[in-house]
This record gives sequence, structure tokens and C-alpha cells, in this order.
Amino acid sequence: MTEKTFLLGFDIGTTAAKGALFDHRGRQISFHRATYPTARPAEGLVEQDPMDWIAALDQIAAVVTADIDPRTIRAAAICSQVNTHVFVDKSGAPLMPAIVWQDGRAAAQAAKLDGAVSPAERQIWWGAPLPIDASHALARMAWVADHCPERWRDTAWVLSPKDFCTFHLTGAVASDPISSIGLVDLDGRYIPALIDRVAGAAERLPPLRRFTDQLGPMTLAGLGGAAPPVVVGTMDAWANLFGSGVHEPGQGIYVSGTSEIIGLVSQSRQPVDGIVSFLPIDGRHVHAGPTQCGGDALRWFAVAMERGIEDILEHAGQAGGDSGGVVFLPHMMGERAPVWDPAVRGGFVGLGGQTGLAQLSLAVLEGVAFSARWLFEAASLAAGRDYPVLIHSGKGSQSDLWCQIRADVLGVTLDRVRQHDTGVVGAAMLAGVSAGQFASWAQASAVMVQTERRFAPNPRRHDAYARRYEFYRQTYDALAPLYHAREA
Repeated sequence: MTEKTFLLGFDIGTTAAKGALFDHRGRQISFHRATYPTARPAEGLVEQDPMDWIAALDQIAAVVTADIDPRTIRAAAICSQVNTHVFVDKSGAPLMPAIVWQDGRAAAQAAKLDGAVSPAERQIWWGAPLPIDASHALARMAWVADHCPERWRDTAWVLSPKDFCTFHLTGAVASDPISSIGLVDLDGRYIPALIDRVAGAAERLPPLRRFTDQLGPMTLAGLGGAAPPVVVGTMDAWANLFGSGVHEPGQGIYVSGTSEIIGLVSQSRQPVDGIVSFLPIDGRHVHAGPTQCGGDALRWFAVAMERGIEDILEHAGQAGGDSGGVVFLPHMMGERAPVWDPAVRGGFVGLGGQTGLAQLSLAVLEGVAFSARWLFEAASLAAGRDYPVLIHSGKGSQSDLWCQIRADVLGVTLDRVRQHDTGVVGAAMLAGVSAGQFASWAQASAVMVQTERRFAPNPRRHDAYARRYEFYRQTYDALAPLYHAREA
């Protein structure tokens, strides 16, 4: 290998695709972000045009490789959002907009499927009480079969975003077991006893391969005719684990993006409701979950107030750490882990005559942190151990104020990494391990991950937040039945 070789990593997120070029030493050479729209045509419906992802990858590839010979790229990898599904025909053409993970249209189909799965089956298949919710692939398949029978008839494959892109760029159809949440057992194999409950689902699922397997040469217009090999890739949460340097028991991540993601590594697993405990890889278990709204709650509030996000963050800082007793529930479109409740909705509680924009802004940041604490507590139970330090990344980690709030609410130290788009770093690591540039994840982490700043929890603030957190939980418990009654 010469010094003039490179790796490409891509991350297809909810609001944008990101990509970066890394040299043979693991140093980031260039980075680019390409946004695309999300459509919300009706309450509970969230969609994207899958071809926007391809266009974004083309744009990114052209920008990040502008100053090199693309033929020197050794390998590329893509990670992506999961529980977003594309229904395509045999040629890979999408038959309808992609159904995004936030979409709740399949809630009725999910409830029917979930109600038919016994506790014993969940234990045998997943080793944990994993729920089937509206974002589950089978629920989405059942919805399309029920509501769009012609599209279902023409569907050859149901693919995640990264699998859709690799199919278009290589002609090969494949996925990995980690991304196939709720469809595979502890051995990483599809579960016929579950999948066959939706007629026609089995033949529409892609073959499973290891996430470092190479699929073939990647054809992107932005690479000017170069065709580096592309690997199968994996879901964003696992790419974020790798890209944060997390691979040993006792390590964990907190990723703040459109949603909040907690992922903890351990040597064992304890069944805990609402937590996804993945199949073990090299004897290591990952216990994780996503909330429904993290940065998306901040985005919503900024739009509602007709202000920019930076303006809202500035007002939150002006509150002086006192939200005036206001508590915000960030369940704008239901909640995912650890409660998986599509009916509940968000709101402000405790408004008073002195409540202003500063207090509301701070309450939004705190409410998102409270939802992450609930998830963190459940994931820690599943892992069976404490986690005093988490590696922090994601676009939401760029705010020092919000980082400190999260550290104070969770009562843990957050080590923020220099490259907050850790999914891109993790994808490049997949490419590097596949190409033989790195012998192990540990070696890749040593050269590609650096901590930028540490946020230690303030004990006094943590104690105060503990009381507020209990009120947050009580408020959720009090309001949830009202929303369920409204849905009935």
C-alpha cells in the first residue's frame, strides 16, 4: 500500500447524507453534507424520495474527492438510518416514497403482529422482550399489502436506505443481520416463524451478509469513472459505535441527532422491555435504543417560534439554568425506546405568568435529556452494569450548553469526540477493515477517534434534575392514558 490511498465513508441520515474522505493514516481529508427534504403529507406519515439519497451521494463523492485521483480509493462503505423502508421492483426502482422510521401509519398492523407473539417466542428469538411497532419491517409490509395491493404485487425487495443505495451502485442485493432489527434471531438468521405471518414477506427480504463483505465495484457519477469496492455496511447506531471508538464491554455512546441514541456494550444481556439487545458479535452484546425526537424537538420548537435553532439555544442559555418549573415532553410523534408508545404526544407542563421564551427554550433541551435518561436507565439494566462515561457525538452535541445539560441529567461524564459525524467515521472503518487497511476495530479506533472535550456532571445540578426527572416520568404516566383513550 502506498501513502496515496484513501477510504470513503457515507452516512444516510434522516435530514442529510454526510460523507468524508480519509487517508491511509485514518486522517479526515475532506467532508461534505448534502440535505434532502422530508415530506409529511398527513398526520403520522413521514416520507422521503429514495433517489434523493443517490443524488446526495453523488454530490458528496464529487466534493470530497475533488483534490485526489478517485482511483486511489481502496474501498467505500455506507451506513444509514434504519426502520426506514423502500419498496422496489426487480430493477431497484422505488414503487412509492420511502416510509421513514418516524412514520406511524402501520400502527394497527404492528399491534396485531405484536399481540400474536408470545413472551416465550420473544425469548427464543431475541433473548429479550423486543416489541413490534409501527416502524417494524413486517408491519410496513402488511400495511402496503393491505392498502396498496398493486404496489405490493410489484415489490421485489424491501430495503433499508443503505441497501437501496448499494443495490443501485453495485447491482447486488444484500443486507446485514444487525440492520435487520426484529427480523433475525440470536444467530443472525431470519425468523421464518415470524416472517411467514405476513404472506409474501420472506421472498421480499434481501439476503444477509457480513457488514464487511464486499459487494462489488461502486459506480457513482461523482467519482468520475472510478469504481472502488463497496461493502455491505450496517445501521447508523453500529457505525456510530465504531466511529466513537466503542468496542469493549463497559463502553457506551450517546448520539444526538434527529433522535437521541444510547448504545452500551457488555459481556452479557438481561431481558428489559423496550431495549434492543442485538445478537452478540465476538462475544460482545450491544444494548441500544432510539428516542423519537431529539434534535427534531428543537427543530420543531424553532420553527414554531419562527426563529433559528442558534437563536433558541441562545435564549436557553439566557434562562440561567432555571426553566421556571416548566417541563417539556418531547413526544411530538409518539415515543420509541424504551416505551414504544405511538399514541402519546408532547407538551409543556407547568407554565406560569412569568414563563417566557428563555424558559421554554431551556425546557426543550432538558426534556430531550430526560427522555435520554429514561432510555439510558433501561439500557443499563439490559447491560447489567454501570456506565460512568459515554462517548458523545452527533449534530446535537455541538452545543456546549446542551452537552452539560445532558451530563447533569444523566449523571455521567460525556466525552465529546472531535468528529461529531461518527457514522461517517464508522463507515470508513468498515471500508478500511474490509480492505485490510486495519487489522481490527481497535487499531482503526486508535488512529481515527479523538476526544475533543469532557463534560463532567455537576452533583448539585444532577440532584435538582433528578427531582425534575421524576416529575417528567409522572407527567408521562398521567397523560399517556388520555392519549390512548383519544385513539380508541
